[in-house]
This record gives sequence, C-alpha cells and structure tokens, in this order.
Amino acid sequence: MKVTWSPLAEEQVAECFPYIAAERPSAAVRWFDGLVDKTNSLSILPDQGRMVPEAQRPSLREVLVGAYRVVYRRGEDEVIVLSVQRERRDLDVDAFEP
Repeated sequence: MKVTWSPLAEEQVAECFPYIAAERPSAAVRWFDGLVDKTNSLSILPDQGRMVPEAQRPSLREVLVGAYRVVYRRGEDEVIVLSVQRERRDLDVDAFEP
C-alpha cells in the first residue's frame, strides 16, 4: 500500500519540527524519525490506527507520535496522511471530507 502526504500535513510537520527543536533539538530529531517510521508502517498495517473519535468513520484514522495526532485516510490501495497536529488542539474533521 502506498503512503502519500497531503500538502497540509507536510506544512504542519515543517512548522512542528522547528518548534520542538527550539528547546530540544535531539527530541525534534527523535520525533521526526518516529513520525517517519510510524507513517511508513501504515503501508503494511493501514488499520493500526484507531478511528478518529470526533468523526467515527472507518476510513478516517489516527496514530499518535509523541504528543501529535497523525490523521490519515485509508483507501483501497493508498493511505493519505491528512494532518499532523498536537493532540490537545481541536480537530476539524469536516476539513477531511473526501
């Protein structure tokens, strides 16, 4: 299964990394490595994440990497990473409509 990233998710990672690195550079590297490992594993185990509680749609799932939610849509032959954001932030599930 192929894993692709939405422009929004890429942008969010580009914003999160420097934020984490400002106080703890090595933690930022570990977080990023964990993010890459976790999202790559979705190609083998796309259903490993739970359904997003706010949406309750089987195709909209999430995994946690540290304090960040990685929201993705599972399709027939592709996983699309939609968003990467702090778990404490409100999630606008309507923004992820197909």
